[in-house]
Amino acid sequence: MENFTTKTAAFHTLGCKLNFAETSTIARQLTGAGYQKVSFDDAANVYIINTCSVTDNADKECKLHVKRAMKANPDGLVVIVGCYAQLKPEEISAIEGVDLVLGAKEKFNILSYLEDLEKTEHHAQVHSCEIEETDFFIGSYSIGDRTRAFLKVQDGCDYKCTYCTIPLARGISRSDTVENVVKNAKEIAEKDIKEIVLTGVNIGDYGKGEFGNKKHEHTFLDLVKELNKVEGIERIRISSIEPNLLKDETIDLVAESKSFVPHFHIPLQSGSDDLLKKMKRRYLTKLYSDRVSKIREVMPDAAIGVDVIVGFPGETEEKFLETYNFINELPISYLHVFTYSERENTEAVEMEGVVPIAERKKRNKMLRILSEKKKMAFYQTQLGKTLPVLWEHEEKDGKMFGFTENYVRVQKPFDTTSINQIEMVKLDKIQPDGTVSISPIFEEFLAKV
Repeated sequence: MENFTTKTAAFHTLGCKLNFAETSTIARQLTGAGYQKVSFDDAANVYIINTCSVTDNADKECKLHVKRAMKANPDGLVVIVGCYAQLKPEEISAIEGVDLVLGAKEKFNILSYLEDLEKTEHHAQVHSCEIEETDFFIGSYSIGDRTRAFLKVQDGCDYKCTYCTIPLARGISRSDTVENVVKNAKEIAEKDIKEIVLTGVNIGDYGKGEFGNKKHEHTFLDLVKELNKVEGIERIRISSIEPNLLKDETIDLVAESKSFVPHFHIPLQSGSDDLLKKMKRRYLTKLYSDRVSKIREVMPDAAIGVDVIVGFPGETEEKFLETYNFINELPISYLHVFTYSERENTEAVEMEGVVPIAERKKRNKMLRILSEKKKMAFYQTQLGKTLPVLWEHEEKDGKMFGFTENYVRVQKPFDTTSINQIEMVKLDKIQPDGTVSISPIFEEFLAKV
């Protein structure tokens, strides 16, 4: 590798919160070794792209960002890591401009690979283990340009959902130790970051593999109890958690906690029990609706988000309407809608009852419209309430934005003194952009403070 007086590195992350946490950890490794972090559109010595395999256009997205890097600096080294890199390393190595592909086990040893790396016009170097070898845990958290940090507590998945490649990309379920998670949380608190989001592939399975074996030394509830004691963290948010792993005791703890916020994101995937069985999910609709009812019972104002997949093989019009009607009746706050896409080496690829692409898109649109209605109905119930909002740094058209504890997106006139601050505001009106404005009296009051 060429010697530069100051080595520079640029990073781009695709996909989930877990990827953001891991990109930040890799970035800290490089800055600790003397690299300066620069924007992805700057001329950097090294470009690192952390990829995702969940979307069906992973290859297009990867190529797009490789081109961006090559435009910024044709001599820059391009390194691809992440789920797509583990699943399709040879495919990525053939992309023009890529120099190095690192699999799940190798990505955290990136510095050792960079030492002798040179720009190539041929196939990139590939270092990718068999996924069975990925049985260790690297603790990660993201900080820097956010008012919140993504704290990785768990990785991998032992579930065998018939549509999913994540176990192939990330390996078996394994966890950080409680002690290390708490240590990382304290480090984050010391950096004046107000909110931590707990992330993982299957965080409800936390505790498995904590000490390198398959036993649960601790449970997710144990972890939540310990984090609840950490001083200096204003908010802790639980990211996506499987309904069968979300226990009453965890819900009760969140309801009583000063730091855990009333917000749950619970994957459903289908409102048809027949399809849930075909997907090899570990619950049926009755358990799901019970979880939602329990949350509403102890936290009437909690935000409840739902993941759902449309167009899974065998999803007839009747079964889709089962899903639509089930969600419509649930007191939830918003949806994340995914269109099913075929994945190599999954059971679902071989299943009959393929849904035409046009029909998948139509169903996706129907559920996105339902999501918007649910969100607006939820926001409506919060108008007139005085709630704490954590303001973010982004400015758009003279406005700044933030979230309440229960995930209502709020706006007010931009004010640099409010960035990364929590302020009590009265929610006033839903605006055309879908955010909620605050009472003019509060705007005047905050301007004077």
